[in-house]
Amino acid sequence: MPGQEFSIRPRRIGRGAVLSLVFAGVLATAAATNALPREEDPSPSRPSAARPSAPGPRDAVGHLDREEVARAAAEAMADGKSGVKAAEEVVSRSGDRWGAVYDKREYEEFAKALDGEYTGVGLWARRTRDGGIEIAKVRPGGPADKAGIRAGDQLLAVDGRPVAERPVTEVTALLRGGDRTSVALGLERDGRSWTETIRRARLTTQTVTVEQPPDADGIVMIKVSSFTKGSGERVREAVREAPENAGILLDLRGNQGGLVSEAVIAASAFLDGGLVATYDVHGEQRSLYAEAGGDVDRPLVVLIDGGTMSAAELLTGALRDRGRAVAVGSQTFGKGSVQMPSELPDGSVAELTVGHYRTPAGQSVDGQGITPDLSVTERAEDRARAVLSGLGGGS
Repeated sequence: MPGQEFSIRPRRIGRGAVLSLVFAGVLATAAATNALPREEDPSPSRPSAARPSAPGPRDAVGHLDREEVARAAAEAMADGKSGVKAAEEVVSRSGDRWGAVYDKREYEEFAKALDGEYTGVGLWARRTRDGGIEIAKVRPGGPADKAGIRAGDQLLAVDGRPVAERPVTEVTALLRGGDRTSVALGLERDGRSWTETIRRARLTTQTVTVEQPPDADGIVMIKVSSFTKGSGERVREAVREAPENAGILLDLRGNQGGLVSEAVIAASAFLDGGLVATYDVHGEQRSLYAEAGGDVDRPLVVLIDGGTMSAAELLTGALRDRGRAVAVGSQTFGKGSVQMPSELPDGSVAELTVGHYRTPAGQSVDGQGITPDLSVTERAEDRARAVLSGLGGGS
């Protein structure tokens, strides 16, 4: 209900009518999703390290000027040079931490991923605190898993190109894109470096899993790894099909974002309409609202960690600010900027930061993250179950 005024009540711990939502992560593309801005990540990829903040073209609100990027690409093409490379250089000089440039094929792969399938090797990468890139997760049975790659391995290069200074979204594009059927990964584990050549395959994504732990009666655990097409409705179905009076443990650990529209649907599973977040695009303030009719009575606990970012952070913040959930785990990553895609003359796409979002209570997530109500670093799931039991869910 855009335009509706909403008075934010003091946050309380426990149940209550509320609302929520999220923003996008790596995969999401505004063009492919109701023209809403998307957040970067990512889901399949991870946060990227800040780039050098050398002077660069800026618009009125201090963000990189998309027209300048397009102009640089066009001039390079007129000189017989690569428009993509020219655009990348402008973005790199700008200091836009989350800005990235994709060639046409790479961006098409991202669009396919939004529909739940992609070409790749079955692994996810993330930025480490020291600026490197590591393998965050390996798809069971996928090409990378069969090659013996493990979560925690350091990713040094893709097809001979170092990845340390690249945004994680670009690393993901390198892993998935290109015409070659195989990709060579430079890896390191326990001080040993090696190169592994892996054959790409067409993979499908399963971003929402639901289970009722046999040792935790009265609890339904919904794990959302990212927000791709259909994931929001699967969350709603899981809530509707949960046994009566069962509590919900919403696991957003390692979730690095996704489609705005899907995050909204997922949030609406637990809320009864109202403000979820505010954001700005080139200085213009906008708002996001949940749909009415969600389940506002079930006890709800959200599990978060340092890999929770972007859309998942905004969802967590909304659920907390609206008094709908208790957050358990560790500090989230802190990505609260809004990216929007802009097509360049050669069909490539530049995704540039245009603004930032805030939770219903006005908290900025960017660079800060979400602090859990109960901070735990070990046995977080067990502690979350105990909290849920105390709220009336589980036994």
